[in-house]
Amino acid sequence: QVQLVEFGGGLVQAGDSLRLSCEASGDPRCMSFMAWYRQAPGKEREEVSSIKPGGYVYYSNAVKGRFTLSKDNAKNILHLQMDDLKPEDTAVYYCKAEPYHPLEACGVPSWGQGAQVTVSS
Repeated sequence: QVQLVEFGGGLVQAGDSLRLSCEASGDPRCMSFMAWYRQAPGKEREEVSSIKPGGYVYYSNAVKGRFTLSKDNAKNILHLQMDDLKPEDTAVYYCKAEPYHPLEACGVPSWGQGAQVTVSS
């Protein structure tokens, strides 16, 4: 099992930057795949960015070129640097961790508590 604690978020203006951080603790086998999702009011939760073993990083088209994902493997912290923020980035951002390949010992994916990001125009 994995415990996730998120830091960062807040209220900013369009064009500003924010950094979200997600500190993971627990079985390393259960956090080999980590991702950031977001959920805006009235919308479904969507994947924003993720990192696989080996360091391959995925970005959704909505954030590509503006957001940067990085992972401190020594400290098990996942960072999401968000630049040139837009009002449509307003959402609750969630950190997710799971094994890259299914592992019964890990159970269901772990989620953080969520961090509110609000971008005013």
